[in-house]
Amino acid sequence: MTTSENAAQPEIFKTDDEWRQELTPEEFQVLRKAGTERPWTGEYTDSYTAGVYQCRACGQELFTSNEKFDSQCGWPSFWAPLAEDKVRYIHDRTLGMERIEVRCARCDSHLGHVFEGEGFSTPTDQRYCINSISMKLVPAE
Repeated sequence: MTTSENAAQPEIFKTDDEWRQELTPEEFQVLRKAGTERPWTGEYTDSYTAGVYQCRACGQELFTSNEKFDSQCGWPSFWAPLAEDKVRYIHDRTLGMERIEVRCARCDSHLGHVFEGEGFSTPTDQRYCINSISMKLVPAE
């Protein structure tokens, strides 16, 4: 995982007005303004349905249920993305903290944050803490 502060422009670029026409106000606040949903309120926090989680803004496949785990943090947690080229990482120094923000590589929408070294017994010891409102689950058939 390397941060991509100066990465190339995303494949999909839209103005805030264009995004506002496509997203609900809540989706816009999280996906485009890097907001967050309240813990334990998201649609996928306690979901164990098999499938693929797509970016709610552009439909890019981001995570699968195979990497989802229960971290008891109040948001859906994954130990890895579907593939490293599906997400990008940004240093986030807001709120007086040093964190790594996770964004969709295709449309640059805010997804959540990734944390390392918390001691979870997962293959990567990483926790991708992702807002439910940033994703759409496509159940496996």
